[in-house]
Amino acid sequence: MRGNVMDLAVAVVVGAAFTAVVNAIVENIFDPLIGILFNAESLNKAFIVEAAGAQFKFGAVIAAVITFLIVAAVVYFVFVFPMNKLREKAEARRNAGVVDEDAPVTELDLLTEIRDLLQKEQQK
Repeated sequence: MRGNVMDLAVAVVVGAAFTAVVNAIVENIFDPLIGILFNAESLNKAFIVEAAGAQFKFGAVIAAVITFLIVAAVVYFVFVFPMNKLREKAEARRNAGVVDEDAPVTELDLLTEIRDLLQKEQQK
């Protein structure tokens, strides 16, 4: 139990630090680049629609979506994809030519054994 709690704590700390890095990249690189296209300082100040005294900041929503997509892509390609490949390789090595002795006996196994016994009887 303690190992799982420590793993979770490390994941939360690394996740918080990772989020700060991604937010900095989006706010300082992608927002200004997209803001240039729309003559705004950043994406947060683009696509502002005012109606009935309220401001709808569509640019800020787009910035949040971009941030999410970048985080999701990095998490997938840096963590999930390599771990799945490592797991597949480990399972392939573990299962290569190894018969699980604890596996239940199937009908095919029984029929094969009967065939082999009959062949031995006929050879005698």
